[in-house]
Amino acid sequence: MTIEQERRLVTSIPGPKSQELLARKQAAVPTGIGTTLPVFVTRAGGGIVVDADGNQLIDFGSGIAVTNVGNAAPRVVERVQKQVADFTHTCFMVTPYESYVQVCEKLNELTPGDHDKRTFLVNSGAEAVENAVKVARHATGRPAVVVFDHGYHGRTLLTMTLTAKNMPYKQGFGPFAPEVYRVPVAYPFRGPSDAFEQAVDVITKQIGAENVAAVVIEPILGEGGFIVPERGFLPRIAEFCRENGIVFVADEVQTGFARTGDLFACEDEGVVPDIICTAKGIAGGLPLAGVTGRAELMDAVHVGGLGGTYGGNPLACEAALGVLETIEEEDLVAKARRIGEIMLPRLRSLQERFPTIGDVRGRGAMIAIELVKPGTKEPDAAATQAIVKRCHAEGLLVLTAGTYGNVLRFLPPLVMPEHLLEEGLTILEKAVAEA
Repeated sequence: MTIEQERRLVTSIPGPKSQELLARKQAAVPTGIGTTLPVFVTRAGGGIVVDADGNQLIDFGSGIAVTNVGNAAPRVVERVQKQVADFTHTCFMVTPYESYVQVCEKLNELTPGDHDKRTFLVNSGAEAVENAVKVARHATGRPAVVVFDHGYHGRTLLTMTLTAKNMPYKQGFGPFAPEVYRVPVAYPFRGPSDAFEQAVDVITKQIGAENVAAVVIEPILGEGGFIVPERGFLPRIAEFCRENGIVFVADEVQTGFARTGDLFACEDEGVVPDIICTAKGIAGGLPLAGVTGRAELMDAVHVGGLGGTYGGNPLACEAALGVLETIEEEDLVAKARRIGEIMLPRLRSLQERFPTIGDVRGRGAMIAIELVKPGTKEPDAAATQAIVKRCHAEGLLVLTAGTYGNVLRFLPPLVMPEHLLEEGLTILEKAVAEA
């Protein structure tokens, strides 16, 4: 690894060069494109991000669960460099190439279930979810789509409609897509305790199960606050879908590719989705996403009904093959579990000391803490931001999440050295104590 795996602060955060670049960004880029930590990156690898001023920050974000195998993973780099010298694009729908087929074959093999599958490739998680809904509607002839409280599925018109949180994702962007309905999710920290019964009641009485094309859910809800549904909730929803001819769609955009300590999060409870959507960690930072589903569903769509100019770009396909090789050869599923084994006990110990931490949750390397006003479950977004600010100043990149803006989420690269993980947790502990 060419980047020394140590935190190093040589200027304030952000430093003068990053501040100059930030001024240029503000003059050239719309204000609607926000920035979590305005340091401009020049290199990254392992668990370290290097900025324009030479600071080396510990990365607890992985580009929002994208660089699971690390930035510039050797197998990814090698494959992409070779491909970029051969050709960068033909459009798979015009003249195809083998790497697209290889990625589809691997996803058919690796995703849950031993049934006959088909996969096609697109550019982003939102595009994958939108296409899953297209397939489900076409295959079932039904219009309605059911989603869940606290869910996040993207920023296109349809996926923005599927998303629960208004600000910043939906505010001012309506009217929204029709035939989308929202039901409760089993959120252990906040309830309701009868979420499954409430969801079924809404579907059967207000929509009609016979009108529902798809139920779309994240096995662990990401932007909503890393909510791990109560055990049994996902299997019961999947069984309800099977009983009523509804397509069960697992949005594994953030949870996929070893992030949660399984290759895919729905494997934890043995849930086999009809369609699974993947993106983020699939290609090590190159834009790629997959829609994998039961063959009879996927093949129901007429020729030309699916696709896109850039979907399955050859560079991204080669990167994805490099990612899958890395996950297998470096046993990153086990490394994700090891990250959880290190993080969860320390965070729970911190919770015992500081009542502002209302909940600690997650699986593998997808971990979060929810901040509340002590003695209550009232969200404390201000404390969350104070902790984030202190972490950033000390060279630890952390992200927030949650419907109420009061969740700190941790997504370290699965290749992060353990000493950096421990150091990052020490910085976090200090930040919580100071806040």
